[in-house]
Amino acid sequence: MTSRGELSDRLWEDFEQSNPHASRIRRLLADRGDQVVNDHIGLRTYGDARISVDVLAQPFLGEGYVAADIYVFEHKNLYVRHYEHPDPSRPKMVISALDLDAFSFAFQDTVRGLIDQLDRASLDRSDLPVAGRLWDLTRRQYVLLANESEYAAWVAAFGFCANHFTVALDALRSFDSLEALAAFLQEQGFGVNVQGGEIKGLPDAYLEQCLTLADPVPVMFADGSLDVPGCYYEFLQRHPLSFGELFQEVETDSTDRISQRTDPL
Repeated sequence: MTSRGELSDRLWEDFEQSNPHASRIRRLLADRGDQVVNDHIGLRTYGDARISVDVLAQPFLGEGYVAADIYVFEHKNLYVRHYEHPDPSRPKMVISALDLDAFSFAFQDTVRGLIDQLDRASLDRSDLPVAGRLWDLTRRQYVLLANESEYAAWVAAFGFCANHFTVALDALRSFDSLEALAAFLQEQGFGVNVQGGEIKGLPDAYLEQCLTLADPVPVMFADGSLDVPGCYYEFLQRHPLSFGELFQEVETDSTDRISQRTDPL
């Protein structure tokens, strides 16, 4: 039986190992006396039935998560679903998938060729969300995918792992706004993404985000190493609805901007 929080713990262990800036930020916040609470964890996959959102979600369902809302972003060719746990202290899981049919035949053939390398045992494993890259990939294939979709290239390079972790601002008692947090991060030498604005989203849409830049990390391919954009750390402020409870959904406009977060092109 999977122990409490095992997958989310393993997702974080892998995430901080390949994204040391996240560990440094977490330590800085802890030194200020702040409690770091994960609002949600983002994962990515392809829109192929063999590794669909539903497939990647199965291990989380085994931990007690339940499926919540579905979002379709046609202009980004993304299908997204988020999952919640009955224990509100557990982070949401937000799993997205890229619609492959929206891209060129060469692109589709490349992605499906990667998935063809997976056997049934790989697809059925209970730790699939933390399995990493399970296929061989060349630098040329990575560049081909990156020319059409940063999202596809990222999944090809890193496989199954967390794309981002998200810290809940309301648990950070030493900051009263995302603007103050963004200023602190920059004072400490961390890059903050300004695409679409330093603070993304609006209070009247009940959700605002601040995102770190994705640091390049060395990735080993079948024909050598290449530095590619890795993951980002997100900070999120949920605003209360008219009846006082915090907004809990994935807000459409802000999510659209998040999907571009690691775009190197």
